[in-house]
Amino acid sequence: GAYFDGANHDAAEVGLAVQAIKAGAYDFIEKPFELDRVQAVLNKAEREFFQQAKVHYLEDKLNAEYYDSIVGSSQRLKDILKTLEKVAEAKTFTVLVEGRSGTGKELIAQYLHQHSTRKTQPFVEINSSAIPEHLLESELFGHERGAFTGADNAKMGLFETAHQGILFLDEIGEMPLEMQAKLLRALETRVIRRVGG
Repeated sequence: GAYFDGANHDAAEVGLAVQAIKAGAYDFIEKPFELDRVQAVLNKAEREFFQQAKVHYLEDKLNAEYYDSIVGSSQRLKDILKTLEKVAEAKTFTVLVEGRSGTGKELIAQYLHQHSTRKTQPFVEINSSAIPEHLLESELFGHERGAFTGADNAKMGLFETAHQGILFLDEIGEMPLEMQAKLLRALETRVIRRVGG
């Protein structure tokens, strides 16, 4: 936080400012203070704290990608991991992971990625329910320039982005049925066509 104090500029005030910063204050503002100065300090603090949060998030993601995050000792879990390791040896695979929200479906996908020959290739994930229906096809398959209004440039979809790696599609049950049919066709044929392609 920021520390507010009186306007006297004697050594005690400077000492207090240094003490406040050492104690963890973000900045020190003397009274009478200008609101513009307070706003500037708060804006700067917000930006820095956001960046720190982003760095921590990315570090967590990195740790999840490079270290096994699945903890447990039940026989059922051991059987699942053994099956995943067998699947990971295959050259190509499509896996359906079922389970309630929060049961670790993403961890299973990451485990599969870490133990496959694809581990040096991209792990791309998308929450299907978070993408508006009219953008989902373009997001997954990409689009060609001029395919629809606003498509000023060709765009690579997530299938192409994840090529040779793993594409994790979360909440596929929330996709519109027509989109599920297109997805199924892509998974069966292993061929995709960009929108407008």
